[in-house]
Amino acid sequence: MLKDVLTVETTRLKVKVDDWEEAVKKGGELLLQNGYIEQPYIDAMIQSVKDNGPYIVIASGIAMPHARPGEFVNKIGFSLITLQNPVNFGHKKNDPVSTVISLCGVDHSTHLRALQGLMKYLNDGQFLELLKNETKEQKIIDYINKK
Repeated sequence: MLKDVLTVETTRLKVKVDDWEEAVKKGGELLLQNGYIEQPYIDAMIQSVKDNGPYIVIASGIAMPHARPGEFVNKIGFSLITLQNPVNFGHKKNDPVSTVISLCGVDHSTHLRALQGLMKYLNDGQFLELLKNETKEQKIIDYINKK
């Protein structure tokens, strides 16, 4: 499923941000620019972290911003950004974050299927190493498309 929704247009590497909020915005903007979401979805992703804490930091160095499925979502999508300099989200164990994978789903079932598809890659050491070192977005997409 990831190969169907993550594209070169929704991937950016070595992005410069000052804090976690800017990192979430940058990932959301890729979804917005490509028609996956409306602007209020980005605001909802940020508000979710403010309300619930850094639960979106799902593994060491990896955050997955998202908001409620359906609201302000046009179609399921992912954006992926790696950060030039890691930032803290406030997670005791998994900070600092260097990879931000934003998710938008049209409903709960597609939301969960998308997460399951992504987990295969987040458990792939070769993919994680590629995220740390790669400077060309197409190489990330090519790796995903080969799997």
